[in-house]
Amino acid sequence: MSYDEVLLDTEERMEKCVEHLSDDYRGIKSGRATPGLVEGIRVEYYGSPTPLKQLANIGAPEPALLVIKPFDPSAISEIEKAIQKSDIGITPMTDGKIIRLPVPSLSEEQRKKYVKLAKDKAEAQRVAIRNVRRDANKAADGLKNDGLPEDDCDKLKGEIDDLTKSYTKKIDDALKAKTAELMEV
Repeated sequence: MSYDEVLLDTEERMEKCVEHLSDDYRGIKSGRATPGLVEGIRVEYYGSPTPLKQLANIGAPEPALLVIKPFDPSAISEIEKAIQKSDIGITPMTDGKIIRLPVPSLSEEQRKKYVKLAKDKAEAQRVAIRNVRRDANKAADGLKNDGLPEDDCDKLKGEIDDLTKSYTKKIDDALKAKTAELMEV
């Protein structure tokens, strides 16, 4: 690997950590109806588990209501079963063509539980970013052994640390935003 390849690889892997956290946060209930709450639910469709977002249009016409309109109406019962099995805690209502999910508001206790979950997920991604930094620093040391001047190696490690700080801040900002969203009444 070259100097630039190490930096590029490090940045890509850290960006994936931030994206992963964003995906995780979409699945955390906030008392507000968002399609992200259910789009990752896997539905048994013709023998294979398929993400709900590939089987239906998911919309939020009201702040406390999700509407799921399957592309194939025969899949409604399977979608309903998958929602009931999932851990989102919402009972679906169906009329044969569409499924309605009333999203209940959260109690203070539930809000605090979800904030703790959000903090745990953020910490897991901070650890992942530190692991990426460790791997990048090892790669930098490997470049030094392969003939990269020591000043360039130190500069590379400095840039890796800057990336680490930058992406850790993105994680912290995402956590702050999710906490604010969860705690608003």
